[in-house]
Amino acid sequence: MSNFKRITVTGGPPRQDVLAPLRITQIVGSKPVLPAEILSTILDYVTVSDLVHFAQVSRRMKEMAYDDSRWVLRLRLMGCWNESEARGRAEATWRQRAGSHVLPHEAQAERTGIGVNGNSNPALGSRKSRNDSQTIFEAGWNQTDVGVDGHPQSIAGSTDGFNAVHVSPNATTHLSSSYKSQDPLFRLDIFTHSRSIRGHARQEYGKIHGSLNPCYTDAINCKDHTTAMVFRIYRDPNHQARMLANLTRFAESDLAQGWQKRQEKVKNLSEAFETAVAREFEQALETADVDGKQRKYAQVLAALNGGQKGVEIFTSNSPIVARKDELGDPLDCLRQGLSGTFSPQESQRFFTRLAEGFNEQIALIDRIFPASTKAAVTFLERVGKEVFSDYLSTLLVEAHRMGLEAYLEAVSGTYHQSLYMAKALRPSKDTGDDFYESVDRIIASAFEPHIDLYLSEEYSFFKRKSEAEVAEWERQLSEQDASMQSLYMSNVNRQADKRDFLTSFKKVVMMPVNVLPTFPLSSPFGGKSATAKALVNGDNLQTTSQASTQMSTRPATPGMINGTNLSANRSATTLPEPPTTELSAKVAIMSSRLEGIRSLFSIEVALTLVHTAKAGIERAAVFYRAQSQFGEDARKQCQLIFVLLLQILGYRHIKAGFDQAVDHLAKYNPKEIQNHGHTEVRPLVTFLELVNVGDLIQQMLDVFYEQEMVASRLTDRNDFLDPAVKEKKKFEQMLDERVAAGLNKGIEVLMAEVEFVCATTQKAEDFNPDAAGTTRGGVMDIGPSETARKVVDIVSSHTRMLVGSTEKNLLDVFNQEVGLRTFTALCKHLKRQRISVAGSIKLISDMNHYFTYIQTLKNQNLLEYFIALRELAQIYLVDPSDAKELATIIADGDRFHGIFRAEEVHEFAERRADWYQIRTKVERAMYGIGCVVM
Repeated sequence: MSNFKRITVTGGPPRQDVLAPLRITQIVGSKPVLPAEILSTILDYVTVSDLVHFAQVSRRMKEMAYDDSRWVLRLRLMGCWNESEARGRAEATWRQRAGSHVLPHEAQAERTGIGVNGNSNPALGSRKSRNDSQTIFEAGWNQTDVGVDGHPQSIAGSTDGFNAVHVSPNATTHLSSSYKSQDPLFRLDIFTHSRSIRGHARQEYGKIHGSLNPCYTDAINCKDHTTAMVFRIYRDPNHQARMLANLTRFAESDLAQGWQKRQEKVKNLSEAFETAVAREFEQALETADVDGKQRKYAQVLAALNGGQKGVEIFTSNSPIVARKDELGDPLDCLRQGLSGTFSPQESQRFFTRLAEGFNEQIALIDRIFPASTKAAVTFLERVGKEVFSDYLSTLLVEAHRMGLEAYLEAVSGTYHQSLYMAKALRPSKDTGDDFYESVDRIIASAFEPHIDLYLSEEYSFFKRKSEAEVAEWERQLSEQDASMQSLYMSNVNRQADKRDFLTSFKKVVMMPVNVLPTFPLSSPFGGKSATAKALVNGDNLQTTSQASTQMSTRPATPGMINGTNLSANRSATTLPEPPTTELSAKVAIMSSRLEGIRSLFSIEVALTLVHTAKAGIERAAVFYRAQSQFGEDARKQCQLIFVLLLQILGYRHIKAGFDQAVDHLAKYNPKEIQNHGHTEVRPLVTFLELVNVGDLIQQMLDVFYEQEMVASRLTDRNDFLDPAVKEKKKFEQMLDERVAAGLNKGIEVLMAEVEFVCATTQKAEDFNPDAAGTTRGGVMDIGPSETARKVVDIVSSHTRMLVGSTEKNLLDVFNQEVGLRTFTALCKHLKRQRISVAGSIKLISDMNHYFTYIQTLKNQNLLEYFIALRELAQIYLVDPSDAKELATIIADGDRFHGIFRAEEVHEFAERRADWYQIRTKVERAMYGIGCVVM
């Protein structure tokens, strides 16, 4: 250790401790008190001047203030930012710089002057000190921007407009020299010069801010609207309007505290100007100065806020709105016609006047208003709401109150007239096809409150009217039956009848049956397709009525019985003297009901229902054919009406009629009829006429279905799930079942008549000449018997009636069933006869006569039965001495084609007159009876 000591120096200035400044210095931390996210949010609500102060604090604050998204937001609020344009410019920039390998974040740092990590960009070199001290008002950059088309666009030296505003809060109305030197007309189109460039949103907003902020600041601070800077700088009303529109748009970017009040002041200024211009425009309307002041002030209002104020004034003063009562009174449509009806002539006059007045006003709109106002569409909507809709609502409400049928006609008629009126309207020169779309939309909106009620009432009206029509028909039938019973039972002495019942019964059985009136039967089933089409279309039916007279003698409606007038079209039938006994009266009642089968359902009722349904469907189909928004609902309602038509006409009318007819046929007893001189069974004839009427009704419905439903595309016949198709098939199936049931019962009645004729007209000597005990002399008649002729005439007359009126399949089935049952009846009849060898000639002639008739039916399967029956007649021709030959014929099953077994032929052989003489020989030959086994 050294022994030297420090020498104390005296004199000179006192020595200061080097750490003393550090001891007295207070170290302030640089960590921010608030997070960056909160600071950024605060900056969204400060004024532009405060944002300028904030950017001068530090580089970090400058980076927050210069954030491009903050300025994009303000441009977006003013409607100046186009994202597609910005994206296109950015993509073009990246493509241009791809060759220089400049990364996107480096390019962003170069534009903003801030490094990637928040430091200043060292690439700026000597510009660093200038950029660090640059404020928001001096934010001009010497950069090259790439436009949307990919070509470079220089923005060097462009001012951002912030230098027109002083940072000092007291300098509210001071204008910079750059603002004064700016062209005032340039400020009117400042928004059109705005571009959407990413990274340069601050500069673009600065241009708009520099042009509009002085007038904006003056507008929110001025005491009197007349002294506002806008009106001092610009004297032309059009320029004033454009600047006020710019200020209103610029106010949307004001996000600082109190922005609502500032926007309200700008709004009040614009409204005051608008009121003054609107007053001038209204005065111009009174003077009819169309091409002068009207056009001038309409353009001013359009430049201010779109011109809707001017359009409203023009519409309110339009004759068709201000004096709409002169176009027509909706109640005239209900007063001019008959009571409870709708007069379409009056509504047509209204729509014609409305269309003419509208076209005149559209011509004026084209001369007055610019295209940007879309005045024609606005005027159309106002007219549709205040004129068209009011007229329609008043008319339909009153029509619904007055009568349902008038309401239905009014809805459909006015809608149809509205569509024609829409075609007569002349569009504005600038609207194009959108005009007619607007017309259709307005018409639809006017009818929308009424369409649901209309469709519901259309269905209910048809249902009530159809049910009432069928109920009236049923009531007439019931009254006719009651009157007929009252008439026939009026002269019955019940006490005398009780004392002498047997006598009365004898008189009833033996009395001539003259209750059933005679009627011609001449080709009743021809030409029904043409008749059905004419009936559905409502054509002139003079020629059709003549065909109908030949077609059917069924009365149009129930006749007049006992003073009750049930038809004006039916000639009253002269009724016989009423019977005096209860039994004879019941027989007469039964005969009258059988004759009345033809009137159990009416073609007139069916025609009325079809025409009612046609009218309803045509009214509702107007909405579907117009392809309106109600089209699908209208189509479904038309299908429901058609389904209801089939249900009421089918199940309520036709099915009930067929059921009653079958019931009446079941009660027919040919033994009660004495006069069988006619070749037809009258109850069956009347039933076949009923079948004919049913077939005609079905053809009417087929024509109606094709013309009204399929042709109008209201239904698709190939869609098996369609309600109309399903119900039509059910109706046809029901009709076929009822006809089949009736024909089955009719065949039973026919066979009962055949059996009755065979039992009552076949003489014993026809097949056994020796039965009378005398031997006939002279030439024997080898022709068919009278019974065979009558049977063939009866059966053939009924089978011929269905030719041409029914389908071939049904006709074949009917003929085959009649033939088979006739075959059975003849077999039963043959087993009741006693036939000799001499009488077999007559039997063979009868069988040939039956066979000849069956050949006309052209049914080969049926013909086999009668061939076998003809072969069967040969067993009676065999001489008694040829018993073995007879046995051979009886046992030969192939001879009868399997129709008759040997046992059945044996039963027929027992009906030979000489059977008991040859029985032993025949059975010995057949069964070996009497042989002895050795």
